[in-house]
Amino acid sequence: MFPLSRNSVKIAAAGALVALAAFATPVSAYEMVQKSGPVGANEPILVTVGQKHVIAFFVPGNGQCDVQAVIGNADDVEATSAIRIRVNLNPAQTALIDSSATETLTLKCGDYAESLSATTSDQQLVSR
Repeated sequence: MFPLSRNSVKIAAAGALVALAAFATPVSAYEMVQKSGPVGANEPILVTVGQKHVIAFFVPGNGQCDVQAVIGNADDVEATSAIRIRVNLNPAQTALIDSSATETLTLKCGDYAESLSATTSDQQLVSR
């Protein structure tokens, strides 16, 4: 038997934390983190609507939200189905992206074009 020193107890505790962190990671590297905002300029919105992944951000310009979004199939790991859209929204104006006949993503430009938020058809709209 080896006597436990303070260093070996610290190493064992660190190893236990690493093991716990490994179990806390997503099951698949393809699971997308969800972030619906509101977000500031150049910050990403990351959402899944039905079978589509959407990544969107905006840049303020001329009192508007200049929004860019990339939309692709959730099961398309090589992003061959991805498309890009661009739209200019006035403050409080919205743009709708339909994923299917029943699922819609709403992007909304915040007051004074300072934020962008996203909601799916089953969420309430949050805005700044």
